[in-house]
Parts: sequence; structure tokens; C-alpha cells
Amino acid sequence: MIAHLSALLGALITSSHGAGWGCFVGPLVVWLIKKDGMPFVADQAKEALNFNISVAIATLALALLSAITFGIGLIIAIPMWVVIGVGWLVLTIVAAVKANDGVRYRYPFTLRLIK
Repeated sequence: MIAHLSALLGALITSSHGAGWGCFVGPLVVWLIKKDGMPFVADQAKEALNFNISVAIATLALALLSAITFGIGLIIAIPMWVVIGVGWLVLTIVAAVKANDGVRYRYPFTLRLIK
């Protein structure tokens, strides 16, 4: 549960300093500390890290689309950023609740970059 909620806390703390880059720090620290001793915690931390990396890739792709089209892409990007933001918040909370119940949660639409 801490791995999922640390992403939320990290994003809230760093949102005023640069688009919430802190959402990676919490899950990464939890995964690095617990990867050998607690398999369930390590699995959920890795899942949270992969999800936040996937969200960052999608967000940056929309920013790139906006830059390439000289701002015209913002017609698509702004609504998608809202959808991604709300989805990120809801899925992070659902994952934290499931992990607290001892259920292995798998985020939908996630690239499994860290194995």
C-alpha cells in the first residue's frame, strides 16, 4: 500500500516544482529496499513504478504532439491530460486499497518496463 500511496504523495509534493516527477521516487525506494525480503511488497512497488512510468510516457507524448503541431495539438492534449490525471488518481487509490487487502493489483494499460 505504501508503494502506491507514495507515488501519490510524491506527485503532490513535487507538482509545484515540475509536473509531479516525485511519483517515481516512492515506489522506486520501496522496491529497492524490499525487493529481496518481501516479494508481495516488491511486486506492488514494481507495479506502481511501471504504472507511473507509463503515465509519464503518455503525458510527454501529448506534450510532444502539442509542440510539434505548434499548439494545435493542445485541442487533443488538454482533454487527454485531464483523463490521464483522473485515471491516475483513481487507479492509484484502487491499487492502494487492493494492496492493503493483500490482493496483487495490476494496473490496466501499463507497460511492464521493470521486470
